[in-house]
Amino acid sequence: MIRRLAATALLGLSLAGCQRQEAAPQPEPPRPAVSASAAPGYQAAESPTLAAVRQRGWLACGVHPGLPGFAFPDARGVWRGFDVDVCRAVAAAALGDAAKVRFIPIQAQDRFSALQKGQVDLLARNTSWTFARDAGLGLDFAAVTYYDGQGFLAPRSLGVASAEELSGARICVQAGTASEANLAEWFNVRGLRFRPVVAASEDEARRLYESEACDVFSADVSALAASRSVLSNPGAHVILPNVISKEPLGPVVRSGDPAWTDIVRWTVHATVLAEELGLTSRTVDAARETATDPQTRRLLGLEGGLGPLLGLSDDWGYQVVRQVGAYHEIFRRDVGADSALNLDRGLNALWNAPRPGLMYAPPLR
Repeated sequence: MIRRLAATALLGLSLAGCQRQEAAPQPEPPRPAVSASAAPGYQAAESPTLAAVRQRGWLACGVHPGLPGFAFPDARGVWRGFDVDVCRAVAAAALGDAAKVRFIPIQAQDRFSALQKGQVDLLARNTSWTFARDAGLGLDFAAVTYYDGQGFLAPRSLGVASAEELSGARICVQAGTASEANLAEWFNVRGLRFRPVVAASEDEARRLYESEACDVFSADVSALAASRSVLSNPGAHVILPNVISKEPLGPVVRSGDPAWTDIVRWTVHATVLAEELGLTSRTVDAARETATDPQTRRLLGLEGGLGPLLGLSDDWGYQVVRQVGAYHEIFRRDVGADSALNLDRGLNALWNAPRPGLMYAPPLR
């Protein structure tokens, strides 16, 4: 009996030991390796597009063939403009050199196919972000660089104060653009008649308008301001107060390379953050020596090690601001007070400006 009790006790202890062994916590699987300079706990990304751009040595950027303020070659053949500066900023982030860009002029009807076919790495061509374009073309809109809307350009002599007075008017509009569809929709909803004068390009629409082949010209307000700036007598024309659509403009990339989308997105955000932080292309070098604010130091690559998360160097944000500028510098010189367009910041002001706009960048942390 004693031997049986002892055996039973030993068996119970053995089973209990097995149960304790089975219940013991298993070690966690190893985490993915991260670049030593990247933020701990995050996976560094790889971008096939970035790899191709670096192997090639330059960024292929699709732009408008000639839209004053946004993309146009100057008298010396140097490309200038708001969208051009977006391209240069991405080159500064990706390659460390804003000059390493080749600008490829693309007509409106060819812009998406050029990107889909890999003829360009980035499309920065006053293009509106819409549901169908984003969801149905295999493309991604990385960010909004300019909040716009469709309007109307009319001769002052016409005496029109509102688009509501344009029933029966001949209206020039570019074929194959969101403006063409918006125009028909807006007039139909209001039971107004109009006669579309459809042009193959923006240049042609402007020429038709100036030759009085149509009464008014409809396009994005920024494009109308650009067109007005090159008319023989800009002061004889007025942009009507009506804005009939929302047109968020921004750079476009191919889907399937989220790291490249993030590179373009955060390049835009870097210019906005630089303005928020009071940085400019002229002060950024001094700031790099004296900055104590953590977000400024992260943007300038002094701490945080965030660049490698996108496959970039730690100083990518510093290079963007130093070589191209903060958002307000880009806006002012290309389309704002220092340009022929002289556009107000409006919706493109910072979210915390005295007259707040929509420009807002996520925190860099």
